[in-house]
Amino acid sequence: MTKGNAWVLGATGQIGRAAVRSLVEDGWEVTAASLGGGRDARWDEGVRTRALDRDAEGALAAALGDGCDVLVDMVAYGAEHARQLTGLADRIGSAVVISSGAVYEDDRGRSFDTQDDSDGAPHYPVPIRESQRTLPAGDATYGTRKIGLERDLLAAGDTLPVTLLRAGAVHGEHCRSPRELYFVKRLLDGRDRRVLAFGGESRFHPVHVSNLAELIRLAARRPGSRVLNAGDPQAPTVAEIGAAVDAVLGRTTTTVLLAGAPGEDGVGGTPWSSAHPIVYDMTAAEREFGYRPVTDYAQSLPATVEWIAAQLDGRDWTEAFPAMLRAYGEKLFDYAAEDAWLAAYDRRA
Repeated sequence: MTKGNAWVLGATGQIGRAAVRSLVEDGWEVTAASLGGGRDARWDEGVRTRALDRDAEGALAAALGDGCDVLVDMVAYGAEHARQLTGLADRIGSAVVISSGAVYEDDRGRSFDTQDDSDGAPHYPVPIRESQRTLPAGDATYGTRKIGLERDLLAAGDTLPVTLLRAGAVHGEHCRSPRELYFVKRLLDGRDRRVLAFGGESRFHPVHVSNLAELIRLAARRPGSRVLNAGDPQAPTVAEIGAAVDAVLGRTTTTVLLAGAPGEDGVGGTPWSSAHPIVYDMTAAEREFGYRPVTDYAQSLPATVEWIAAQLDGRDWTEAFPAMLRAYGEKLFDYAAEDAWLAAYDRRA
């Protein structure tokens, strides 16, 4: 017996692929909607696919027809998408929407948007609970648009129950900007030394796609209006992540620790670098519907590393992962600057 009809928007993205599989395994009839209307090779044959541009006028309403029991939205962003979903409340039984930990700000108003250096970096409580203050809504940044989406959807809770999942640093296969690339590429390039800023102690709480998919599955089962963090059972330091990638590839790397922030040359900076830890509290999800993680960082890492290495095979990293180039720039793999820094370090030692 099926649990009902589930629609997944952004189904061929990183999280969507796993969410479709999880919902099917839990007994839902799933329609997987994406711009290209494609499908994942691991989906059940019963998954229906639909090409859909949700930003085209009236397209989502026409595609939904009589509606669905649950709509899972991977790509909702800003007030316009909130209005789109709430405008279809009479045809959507409940919704599960991916948000982000980027909505949080610390008690001095600092957030992800101000963490370029140690003085401006947010200093959140450890762990961050869902009650932590959030950014003002607006159109200025990713975080302000996400919190605007959240607030507008929660305001419609009487007509559309919505679970909002504030995701940490999403990892796993099919990621457009995999942070693990920082370590994987260095090892594949034969680099045997690396520099880590902030003493290698930076922590940016990861969440594997299968853990997000499990939260989506549970939220679909128990509709309600709520905000929940989404993170793995542990938040490893950047030094621990580097060591874990070494172990997967069977390599040994010497790590040189830089006490403070990266300099202007970017040496020591990583996609996890932050002066203060970013760790999310997961007890609310456990309490709300008995959530238990499917995997942890170390268990899930081999498949991630294998997938990244396959994408790099025969291609420059900027071609394989253009989103990483846009996010972090060429400094991410500026080996000349790194070698110069290490040479100066060795002379001082």
